[in-house]
This record gives sequence, structure tokens and C-alpha cells, in this order.
Amino acid sequence: MERIMLYNGHVENGVVIFDDSVALPEGLKVKIEPVAVEGEEDKASDSGETLGQKLLKHAGKAVGLPCDLSENHDHYLYGTPKR
Repeated sequence: MERIMLYNGHVENGVVIFDDSVALPEGLKVKIEPVAVEGEEDKASDSGETLGQKLLKHAGKAVGLPCDLSENHDHYLYGTPKR
């Protein structure tokens, strides 16, 4: 039977930092399970806006795009023949 170990930590600059000193073998496969911390709210949702409202702020701001981009986006992304 495989022994399951649990370690606590946090993310700093995209890297998981263990709260205590832990020596794990190089190449060991791990599972990371993000957990919510009590009293800490999602900082991204502080504005109260929906995702659609946040994205709408960027609508129409792109410049220099082909006029047929919506119809031929697969051509521009993947090189498929134009419609």
C-alpha cells in the first residue's frame, strides 16, 4: 500500500513553496490541489464585474487586423484555405 503524504505551502512567482522544509526525490510526480483560505476572497473578482463585462472593455481596440478575420480566422491561425 502506497503511503500518502500531504504538505502545505503557497505559490510565489509561479513556484510552489512548502511551508516546512521538505526533501522530495528529484523527478517525483506530485499532485497539487489548490485550496481556498478562509477570509481571503478572490482578488480578481473585487470589481464585481462579470467576465463578459471585463472582456467587453477590450472590444474594438485591436488595430491592423484583416477585414475578413472573423470569416477566415482558421486561415490566419492555422493556414487552412480561405473561405
